[in-house]
Amino acid sequence: MERDDCHSATRTHPFFHELKMTRTQRIRGIILGSVLFPLRITLTALIFLMMWPLARLRSAGLSAEECSRPITGWRRWLLHPIIKFLSRSAFFCLGFMWIKVKGRCADLKEAPVLVVAPHSSFLDMVVLPQTELATVVSRSENTSLPVVGALLEFNQSVMVSRKDPESRRKAVAELTERLTSGGYWPQMLMFPEGTTTNGSSLIKFKPGAFLAGVPVQPVLLRYPNKLDSVRWTYKGTSWVETLWYTASQFYTNSTVEFMPVYTPSEEEKKDPNLYADNVQKLMAKALGVPSTDYVMEGRVPVNKVGGLSLPIDSPARDTLSLLHQSGLEAHDVEAALVRMIDRCQSGAQGSKCSSEELASILGLTDAQTAGNICSFYSKDESVDLRQIYLSVSAVSGFVSFSTLLHTAFTLFDAEGSGSLSAEQLSGLMGALLGFPQHRTADLYSQVSDEGQLTEENLLRVLTSHPTYQKVVKEYLQPEEEAGSQLANGKAVNNNGNTLNGHGSINYKKFE
Repeated sequence: MERDDCHSATRTHPFFHELKMTRTQRIRGIILGSVLFPLRITLTALIFLMMWPLARLRSAGLSAEECSRPITGWRRWLLHPIIKFLSRSAFFCLGFMWIKVKGRCADLKEAPVLVVAPHSSFLDMVVLPQTELATVVSRSENTSLPVVGALLEFNQSVMVSRKDPESRRKAVAELTERLTSGGYWPQMLMFPEGTTTNGSSLIKFKPGAFLAGVPVQPVLLRYPNKLDSVRWTYKGTSWVETLWYTASQFYTNSTVEFMPVYTPSEEEKKDPNLYADNVQKLMAKALGVPSTDYVMEGRVPVNKVGGLSLPIDSPARDTLSLLHQSGLEAHDVEAALVRMIDRCQSGAQGSKCSSEELASILGLTDAQTAGNICSFYSKDESVDLRQIYLSVSAVSGFVSFSTLLHTAFTLFDAEGSGSLSAEQLSGLMGALLGFPQHRTADLYSQVSDEGQLTEENLLRVLTSHPTYQKVVKEYLQPEEEAGSQLANGKAVNNNGNTLNGHGSINYKKFE
């Protein structure tokens, strides 16, 4: 379910792209699209139908063992050029008539893997004909798609299931084997960002392409057009709009730039994350955009800070926004939070509850709103009230941070030992931020003293360490900036609290 956008969608980040057009451009898009779109989609579909049997022919009659090795002989020298030509023809039909190429694509021995960025949309596959149809990594679910599955089989792609950890481990092993095969396997092409963005920055590169420690060739992919129609991201323009407006243009410009091969140092070979970060910075500099620590985690865009995953769309702020839209005033929210913490501390019913129970606790008459709030925090039908209470209390400012941390520490120190384990710390930080935290090892090492993680030490590190102090200030405090008021830009309620322009509630903190 897509979240309510009242609070966060207006903020510019790499995962949001909205196609901005003048009235003239919209009218022209409708007129041209009514002619060009069906024509181009029909031609492209015909080309894909031609590719389908040819792609199947490549592996026809081969055993599973033979298919697990690079395909050679007539199946390669005859079919490979035909599929390459048809692939380029398909993009030509979609409007990519001219593809400007800068630099030279390195051969297999120079760079076993090509890393392409920024990743804008499914149309980025336009780069494949320029790289001799280099092997790609794809989701295993795509193999069941008509035509696409056959082309992935033709490409001998590395398949991975995002839902299966064992599949990911096998994919990493297969990827490493191919990249270190000394030319036995064809060159590979990867999008190290792992998801599509609006191109305003490069998000954190995943280490997959860098695990083998072999040289890589960075490849920059640009679309220098007046109408930025190619991009399709987490929020904003839909894939249908992307395809419609791209196919509705007379032509779409694209530029593929092959940068010099990057050979890793010994330190980078030992540390794939360092290798990935350095290549990311190099490519970002060439593109003239910043390199960031944004990443998609569990299909949710987050910013990585000190090992913590900070969701761009704050579940707590989105919750406050929905509560405000449902007519709850500040005192209603405060009363609901009191009922919530009372239940968590009673121990009788536990901290887990259903959306129906949550609606009762929040005083909501609309069960759908409660269901939406549950979806912010959980993928199943139940939600942990500790997450809602702690995260919402943090951004509403009903209590000071030190008081809130004491409550959180007590909730997760189930044994009352005065010390938290690494797992309990992950749970506590996940509840405060409203998003699961799986990499809190750095924070744990900063806080723990001889295996003891006390509330005092945790408060000290979170409020004094430069990195975690930033997390507390930017993610665990009420927003300083309020929205509009009838008289001077602020809407103030009877308790002196403010409602910002996005519909989120900003409450003043009190001890």
